Amino acid sequence: MALLSTISSKGQVTVPIEVRHRLGLKEGDRVEFVFEDGRTILRPAQTEDNPFLQFLGALPAFKTREEIIAWHRELRDDDPWEKNTPKNGEQ
Repeated sequence: MALLSTISSKGQVTVPIEVRHRLGLKEGDRVEFVFEDGRTILRPAQTEDNPFLQFLGALPAFKTREEIIAWHRELRDDDPWEKNTPKNGEQ
């Protein structure tokens, strides 16, 4: 289903309600037009500030699942396998 809108003399376009709802747009939101593969895409504007950039590098880079588990256990100072494994000579 194609939705239509008309460009005003000022170059303004009314974004149909269905599109606003689908994109989560409300009054005052900014949008950007992106040109990709011969198409023009309308999407919510991406802000310059990424709130997660401040956390970049906060955690070590892990290569394996085992490294993640070991790091997590170290943080908790808790190893469930150690608790359930008999010590030398114990049964």
